[in-house]
Amino acid sequence: MSLLADKTIIITGSSRGIGRAMALRFAREGANVVIAAKSSKPHPKLKGTIHEVAREVELSGGQALPVQVDVRFESGVAELVTATMTRFGGIDALVNNAGAISLTNVEHTPVKRYDLMQGINARAVFICCQAALPHLKKSANPHILNLSPPLNLNPKWLKDYAPYTLSKYGMTLLALAMSEEFEPYNIAVNCLWPRTAIATAAIEYEVGSRDFFKHCRKPEIVADAAYEILSTPERRLTGQTLTDEQVLAERGYRDLDRYAYAPEHAGNLLPDFFLDAE
Repeated sequence: MSLLADKTIIITGSSRGIGRAMALRFAREGANVVIAAKSSKPHPKLKGTIHEVAREVELSGGQALPVQVDVRFESGVAELVTATMTRFGGIDALVNNAGAISLTNVEHTPVKRYDLMQGINARAVFICCQAALPHLKKSANPHILNLSPPLNLNPKWLKDYAPYTLSKYGMTLLALAMSEEFEPYNIAVNCLWPRTAIATAAIEYEVGSRDFFKHCRKPEIVADAAYEILSTPERRLTGQTLTDEQVLAERGYRDLDRYAYAPEHAGNLLPDFFLDAE
């Protein structure tokens, strides 16, 4: 039996992209998946809603609970946790995947956009973890996983994107801190980040266009890495800032070309933000 069978996992920002891929991956293992996102109705540009993903989760073999939530607000997150407990009776893992991005520097980032990134990225991690903590304490193998990068102080990543960088590094710092703080509760806390760009809306609308997808990997590579992390028992993996490639290599995955969005470009992939060229 899978280690995720009957486990209850909350995934924020899971109506599309990496969050959706993780939801379906965990569903195939028989997990109870809480699809927590703002998107309850179709968007004119962005495909995917919490209800569509819920149906996909159930077709994939899991139990689904779609919850519309804005993770910036404590009251909404509290309702998310209550709904999860009412439906499934516990929380075994929290995946902080919701995010906002603007590739702008200090001079050209509107305060409203700055506040949005801080609120959805670092601040929401604090809110969600604090709300889920009493229930994670009762799990047999509790995990928190932040979709955030290793800390890299190369001025390249500070000069041009400081507001976004600050928000993502804040997520990572919280994870490293919580790994130590939550040790008495046996909660594993880690960060996961793609080694290469992933074909998502962020690439299409913030970085370039869908033409960039041919140099990206599919979200499934991050989902497989997340599965491996959440399947690790007894805090044997905690306090780490990991890339998907690193996790999969350590778990014996050899064929990463299958994750390429365009197989003919598998040897020419874009590196992700915050990772220096090797």
